[in-house]
Amino acid sequence: ELKGNWEHECEVPPTGYDFWYQPRHNVLISTAGMVPRIAGRGFNPDDLKKGVFGRRLNVWNLSCRTLTQCFDLGEDSLPLSVKFLHNPDAAEGYVSCALSGIIYRFYKCERDSWAVEEAIQIPAKDVSGWILPKMPGDDLVISLDDKYLYVCNWLHGDIRQYEISRTCKPRLVGQVFVGGSILRGGPVTVCRDEELKCQPEPLVIKCKRVYGGPAKIQLSVDGKRLYVTNSFYSTWDKQFYPNVVKEGSVMLQIDVDTEKGGLTVNKNFLVDFGKEPNGPCLAHDIRFPCGDSTSDISA
Repeated sequence: ELKGNWEHECEVPPTGYDFWYQPRHNVLISTAGMVPRIAGRGFNPDDLKKGVFGRRLNVWNLSCRTLTQCFDLGEDSLPLSVKFLHNPDAAEGYVSCALSGIIYRFYKCERDSWAVEEAIQIPAKDVSGWILPKMPGDDLVISLDDKYLYVCNWLHGDIRQYEISRTCKPRLVGQVFVGGSILRGGPVTVCRDEELKCQPEPLVIKCKRVYGGPAKIQLSVDGKRLYVTNSFYSTWDKQFYPNVVKEGSVMLQIDVDTEKGGLTVNKNFLVDFGKEPNGPCLAHDIRFPCGDSTSDISA
């Protein structure tokens, strides 16, 4: 039975999506996300100026359930996934912004105040044949040993692995494409790209063409297998990747080099949700029954 809101007699953020907390620092960090009833209709660039896409990162007092700080990350940010480092004493983490392509690092300052700084900027691609002239670069996960940060770009189609021994300066050590909107032979033409010399090839696994882009990722406890699904939100899937809605989504396995860094698509692993009873189905989140890298929080 519903007893009430979690927040206690304080300002309520206009939108909400993801959160993570560190009990030893008495803090919870939450992201803005989108207004579901409007964003659920699909992506409309005009909504950027209407407050449909959130722009705030919120800091809460965990025990008092009160809002203590807010960071405005910009009109075109859309902060979604947020993660602390797994070390229970760590007072820092990362938040990904789906529209701006920026990964921010947040960290604790003196007297229980918090700050944010830009850690990664995934360059936008100049394109034609798409809804906007620039395509922004999104889910993230941190390995349980706090060695690597993984970021997926649903529109670009790639998954990135960053080494984070220096948390303020993540270092790109692995990258692999598993689909996306900029594939060779597709309707979108890349006019200018700061990173790639040519557009990626389509991905085929077990004779099945994989459509869509990496939407949600989950890392095995040993850090050696990264699982990925390609459905973000059904109305957005229909708008950007109609074949995913028609055929159903898939789950893929990415093999991880945990020593030197590096990502490889496992061509022997494919879960096809288009073949589910009463399908095709659109699978999204991934969870392990005994805990995983995106749900375990140490007290």
